[in-house]
Amino acid sequence: MEDNRLKGVLFMLLSGLAFAFMSLSVREAGDLPVFEKVFARNFISMFVAAFMIKRSKIKTPLFGKRENQKYLLSRSILGLLGVILFFYSIQHITLTDANILSRLHPAFVTIFACIFLKEKISKFQVPALIIVFGFAIMVIKPKFDLTIIPALAAVGTAICAGATYTIVRFLKGKEEPATIVFYFSFVSVAVMLPLMMADFVFPTLYEFLWLLAIGASASFGQFGLTLAYKYSKAAEVSIYSYSTIIFVAILGYIFQGEIPDMWSIVGGIGIITTATTLYLHNKHSS
Repeated sequence: MEDNRLKGVLFMLLSGLAFAFMSLSVREAGDLPVFEKVFARNFISMFVAAFMIKRSKIKTPLFGKRENQKYLLSRSILGLLGVILFFYSIQHITLTDANILSRLHPAFVTIFACIFLKEKISKFQVPALIIVFGFAIMVIKPKFDLTIIPALAAVGTAICAGATYTIVRFLKGKEEPATIVFYFSFVSVAVMLPLMMADFVFPTLYEFLWLLAIGASASFGQFGLTLAYKYSKAAEVSIYSYSTIIFVAILGYIFQGEIPDMWSIVGGIGIITTATTLYLHNKHSS
């Protein structure tokens, strides 16, 4: 049992590293349109998910069950919007800030689960949510002009992620994870293809290799995430997903020479600390 938990933690850390590398790849792909980068991310993921479904011993429809179509489509549209906002934010603010703000999604999961799944918010969670949003403001450093848009896009990523995870939680036991990923990737590719072609920029060899890296790292990240939850309970390993912030800060410094300012460091540490405290409280209470 302990070995499985260790495997779960290791796969979650590998997932965090892969998603951090995906963020770096988006930046290194240069000034290519966001739609091209989003297409590359989901095109490769679509084939990886299809391969996983084919190899799975569980017989499941490639596009899911008929009764779950509206939920699968909603999850896919919200997920696609989240990716677009995230990639846009990466191109305009530091990698660390974009990833810190996008990691606010557990707070929105709590809110959406309360509204739509009728899950109760504990007395401990209410002040924790207020504190988390307070630290988020430190990272955003609002100036109330157009420079705030990329930071708000990163927050929008967290909102979309919170909504998609709430839907995924609803679909638990009703659809296989690989089916949900494939459906999302397929819808994303179908929507992005015409949008990408409308403003297509032919990439250089260097940019093309980084486009491949976006898709490959996203697939590795999703694969690691799936294995982490396979070997261990979500409550035991989910907190390690915040390792992405640490990895992306290191990669951002090495490849981009980015150093987060004091407000971002304090805000990031505050968000991680609050999330960890909330995680430990929920684990103790369960």
